[in-house]
Amino acid sequence: MTFNGTWKVDRNDNYDKFMEQMGVNIMKRKLAEHDNLKVTIEQTGDQFQIKESSTFRTKDIDFTLGVPFDYSLADGTEVSGTWEMEGDLLKGKFTRKDNSKVLTTTRALVGGELVQSYNYEGVDAKRIFKKQ
Repeated sequence: MTFNGTWKVDRNDNYDKFMEQMGVNIMKRKLAEHDNLKVTIEQTGDQFQIKESSTFRTKDIDFTLGVPFDYSLADGTEVSGTWEMEGDLLKGKFTRKDNSKVLTTTRALVGGELVQSYNYEGVDAKRIFKKQ
């Protein structure tokens, strides 16, 4: 329940390079850097309900820890994978459906901020969110 609440993106670290590695074109990358993403997280036991809301889309995601599910990234990339809890860290491992390459992501609370970290093909990035 640590992650419960509404979080708004505050800043990015290496996000453009990460998106470039993912194959996102420059126009979409520039727009994504200023998407005003807001994430609302509600956790009840192993169940998560997440609402992502940005300048470009609103999406509801429901998942259970350890149970595989399909998800469409903001650029339309289709992935399948799972989220797991490891201590206070929420870890996701997702496989792209178009090329079978793996995207890993984590969510952690650091100094009262939600830090979402990404890795794809050797490129790391972070998005840091402040609680609303």
